[in-house]
Amino acid sequence: MTNDDFKCGYVAIVGRPNVGKSTLLNHILGQKLSITSRKPQTTRHQIVGVKTDTSCQAIYVDTPGLHKKNDNAINRYMNRAASSVVSDVDVVLFVVQAPMFTEDDEEALKHLSNTSVPVLLVINKVDLVDDKEKLLPFIEKLSALYAFEDIIPVSALKSKGLDQLEKLIATCLPVNAAIFPDDQITDRSMRFLAAEIIREKLIRELGQELPYTTTVDIEKYKEEDDLTSIFATIYVESKGQKTIIIGKKGSRLKSIGSKARKDIEEMVGGKVYIQLWVKIREGWSNDEQALRGLGYSLE
Repeated sequence: MTNDDFKCGYVAIVGRPNVGKSTLLNHILGQKLSITSRKPQTTRHQIVGVKTDTSCQAIYVDTPGLHKKNDNAINRYMNRAASSVVSDVDVVLFVVQAPMFTEDDEEALKHLSNTSVPVLLVINKVDLVDDKEKLLPFIEKLSALYAFEDIIPVSALKSKGLDQLEKLIATCLPVNAAIFPDDQITDRSMRFLAAEIIREKLIRELGQELPYTTTVDIEKYKEEDDLTSIFATIYVESKGQKTIIIGKKGSRLKSIGSKARKDIEEMVGGKVYIQLWVKIREGWSNDEQALRGLGYSLE
């Protein structure tokens, strides 16, 4: 393979919430980049992950789940972040969960109606389908809804079908020089990734009690010698939410910080110190100016 044959391009990963888009990205990359949970709104930003081999550089863009809710600024931001990327990539992965196709899936598919790039239908979580005979009529049903370039069943969590998926992606990418260095896996800063890891632990720790109107802002990120110090604020919208997150005698906040520290230490390859605060900022999720200040660009 000569440099003249090298391929490089952008790949959007889109679909409704909770179909496994972030898990798919993480397992393609072979390491954790996007945070995951079973809760909606886990992914709020476009996350870029880069995978480079000798013949191809695929630049994946993980997106928030497309959904019908457009009732406040944070939901509008997430829908815009997901739908805007479709016109700026070379191939789209439309991810669904076998064998379901819901109204939210239909809504997400509508965002692809005007795209001119190849769209690959990725049917995820096939390992959870007991009766594999259900897959064929499911595939036929979806084939009638859109002119997909190809259809591939996978299990992102178990890394099944991903090699074939990557080969299909490579056939859709243009001949182009690499955009990122071979060893770079994302365009996001460590500061951003640290905030996302803290938010993931927050989501997982709270479970059903999760107030969706929470976000994490890194006040200070300092690297010196063999220690990374992180000072972060968790913003909520009410006193009740603050009480839930802090927990009895600060136990829950301590647990969130401890779990986040372990993941961040693995990411940076060294010791990490984390200090967390919880502050009330009423109405931040429906305030566009507040969103911009917290890193949610609505432009």
